Amino acid sequence: MNKSVLVAGADGFIGSHLAENLCAKGFNVKALVQYNSFGKYGWLQDSIYKNEMEIILGDIRDPQFCQTITKDVSVIYNLAALIAIPYSYVAPQSYVETNVLGTVNLCNAARDNSCKLIQVSTSEVYGSAQYVPMDESHPLQPQSPYSASKIASDSMALSFYNAFDLPVFLVRPFNTYGPRQSLRAVIPTVISQILKNEKKIFIGDITPTRDFNFVQDTCNAILEISKCDSLIGRPVNIGTGEDISIGDLISKIISLSGRKDIEIISDLERIRPTNSEVSRLCSDSRLLKTSTNFIHEISLDEGLSRTIEWFEQYLESNNIDVAKYHI
Repeated sequence: MNKSVLVAGADGFIGSHLAENLCAKGFNVKALVQYNSFGKYGWLQDSIYKNEMEIILGDIRDPQFCQTITKDVSVIYNLAALIAIPYSYVAPQSYVETNVLGTVNLCNAARDNSCKLIQVSTSEVYGSAQYVPMDESHPLQPQSPYSASKIASDSMALSFYNAFDLPVFLVRPFNTYGPRQSLRAVIPTVISQILKNEKKIFIGDITPTRDFNFVQDTCNAILEISKCDSLIGRPVNIGTGEDISIGDLISKIISLSGRKDIEIISDLERIRPTNSEVSRLCSDSRLLKTSTNFIHEISLDEGLSRTIEWFEQYLESNNIDVAKYHI
């Protein structure tokens, strides 16, 4: 059995956790980090597994590069993507170039080098729920340039399954959170403001609901899906089946943090355009549960507590100014 795998986007939030998880399980991990002139490895920079991985600096937008780095691997985990929804309004073409064309390059490389491709998507492709819970047959709705780019990249990956019999697994995690998530995401931005003893928390719309998954559970689900050949060519949701409003989520974080004297301020700069806001996401993950041995292990309260503890240590040790992340 070839235990060499490639994790594209290994410097990011979910990708770094997944790369470490694979290392811990004994896989030979090639960790693809987006090239930068500082030679930094993102969240893998200080990883305890850094010396056990082959860390490669590069870019999935380069087709020849993708061919080269996949020659001796059996599985490609594609988490290399631009993900910030607000920035996709500003620079949509960059999302097409990375998310769509980058996926095409990895698909071609996977086909030419006989690899499995695990395409990591997002629940954002569904847009606002037309019914709940949302199964894999829910209509796709491109409500932001980001979600449009992910719909296109997922379709491209599935086209390689249909046209070339490429073994493609398409996973759709609902909202993942936990240590290392960007401070611009809702949970980290709330936690960071609380930990800096802010009296006012700046946030966008608090009415949408989301189905939150702790990052450890998301990674475990991805690995379980990748082992189940009956799921090849099929989208698979990763979610708890329970959603919570952003307002109630903030109240829960405040309670877990032991704070009471906090005012929530709606920041207009954080609110999406009306037709772009996704009002509700709640997963139907029966396909995942009936096809694999995956079980959610981390409750929302436990996951939030772990996340608060991690950010407390991270913000203190790095002296982070959270004010610039409020928008």
